[in-house]
Amino acid sequence: MKRTISILTVCLLAISLLAGCGSSTVVVQAPATEAPATEAPATEAPAETVDAAAEATGSAIKLGLAILPSISGSKDATAEENGKASYDVTVAAVVVNGDGVIKQCIIDCVGSSIGFDTKGQVVDFDPAKEILSKNELGENYGMKAYAGSAYEWNEQVAALAQFAVGKTAAELRAGAVDEAGKAKDADLATVATIHIGSYVEAVEKAVANAQEVEAGWEDVLKLAIISSAKADPVGEKDGLAQLDVDVAAITMNGDTITACAIDSVQAKVSFDANGAITTDLTAAPQTKNELGEGYGMKAYAGATYEWNEQAANFAAYVTGKTAAEVAGIAINDSTKPAEGTDLAATVTISIGGFQNLIAKAAK
Repeated sequence: MKRTISILTVCLLAISLLAGCGSSTVVVQAPATEAPATEAPATEAPAETVDAAAEATGSAIKLGLAILPSISGSKDATAEENGKASYDVTVAAVVVNGDGVIKQCIIDCVGSSIGFDTKGQVVDFDPAKEILSKNELGENYGMKAYAGSAYEWNEQVAALAQFAVGKTAAELRAGAVDEAGKAKDADLATVATIHIGSYVEAVEKAVANAQEVEAGWEDVLKLAIISSAKADPVGEKDGLAQLDVDVAAITMNGDTITACAIDSVQAKVSFDANGAITTDLTAAPQTKNELGEGYGMKAYAGATYEWNEQAANFAAYVTGKTAAEVAGIAINDSTKPAEGTDLAATVTISIGGFQNLIAKAAK
């Protein structure tokens, strides 16, 4: 019972700490009581008392980021019902020590869909509509209002993220989730009633991706997600419905960025003139970091550096800077680093989206 009270207290405290902040977040944010602002700030890891002296001298600090996209919920169009490209993109960010113990954790998810009919035409799609993450939606996600849940999605995932702190990925898997993908720990299950298997998987992947950084143990982990969608009807080629999800995880000490990781995924679903999906829905889209040279900037665009290398170069460049300094990086009309700047030597792609991510994460 004491553990139950503890978990509930942590959730409620975390929510109260961030009340008044919008968020594209996951772990600690108050559910919105009204529609979120157009540009909500990023997710911030729950406040945790970190005793820097308690960490072994020289112990590695690592920052990890993972994106788990799925398009498996997509469906063909039929005479009775329009088809849809369905996207479920789970994101996790962690700070871990040299032994793989999770010190901070943030989880979020983007869910979206694009419709099409049996003639291969796009329906029920507004490209101008802002796509918010489930943490940004807060109570507007509707688990309380429409499913009778005691806790909203963001509150449930906040409890899981807090449960992960102090555990390795293996310990999290063993203690948090059962074979059905539901909460295994009795105390966690009092808050987290949704299926959490994919969220645990995202945290595991973030831990596996973690790279050593120069951050401090008291630095705060933050996560920002910016999503956009586009769709083209069938023409000379199959129709295409695409969701782009860009993600940045940073740690901050005061106003200064002490570590940064960036990744992006383009989730694509193609369909023919009869509204039949032609994409393999069993194959999860790979992120740009996972694609590496397979993304093709060197092979097809003649670039010196691949996308993942350029994103890493940008992340290294902004480390040690404030968000204001990042926003002030000189760019040209294409939002690429201005010619003659240090950054332009290793980053030739547009960085406007990266700057927006950093601005959002730093809020």
